[in-house]
Amino acid sequence: MNGVDRLTVSVGETGHLVMTGGREFDAGGKADRFKQVALPHLDAVYTLARYLMRNRSDADDAVQECYLRAYRYFDTFRGGPVKPWLLAILRNVCHGAHSENTRLVYGEDAGDDEAAAGPLWREQAETPEQTAMRHADSATMRRLIRELPAEFREVIVLREINDLSYRDIAAAIDAPIGTVMSRLARARGLLREAWLASGDDE
Repeated sequence: MNGVDRLTVSVGETGHLVMTGGREFDAGGKADRFKQVALPHLDAVYTLARYLMRNRSDADDAVQECYLRAYRYFDTFRGGPVKPWLLAILRNVCHGAHSENTRLVYGEDAGDDEAAAGPLWREQAETPEQTAMRHADSATMRRLIRELPAEFREVIVLREINDLSYRDIAAAIDAPIGTVMSRLARARGLLREAWLASGDDE
């Protein structure tokens, strides 16, 4: 087994993702350089994986494969932002995992996993009622995002959750910036309509 295969990505004691291995077989400090530039983006990569894969286990596998591939081809990386490069690799891994299907789909996550994902906003000094409402709104929004078609879902996650620029999203999904902007506008419109409809249903 070569050194690349001994790199591992896992959830640490603090609940954050960590990457281990690489030092003992590292030639020229490659593993240290890779960890320095790639490790800060591990949570963002995992977040996208959770939205694109069916469950936590598949997301773990996709992130592991993403980082193995990124490490393997790190010598060919020509500079620029690392985050879009990693997310593009992850996207390819996820598409490969679902190659038998025409589009990516969300699976149902367990309640603990939903809570671990956390809300997209945070208010200070919340009352119990506000806390309950925020959790309900956050869960509703995650459900509505899961129901978006894959091409709209991934750009919303990359922009609104991973906070990528239009240019970086374009690099990650290998599409023109105009396409990114168009998909984002359509995704936001679909989410707005679904959000209003969910309020009418209550």
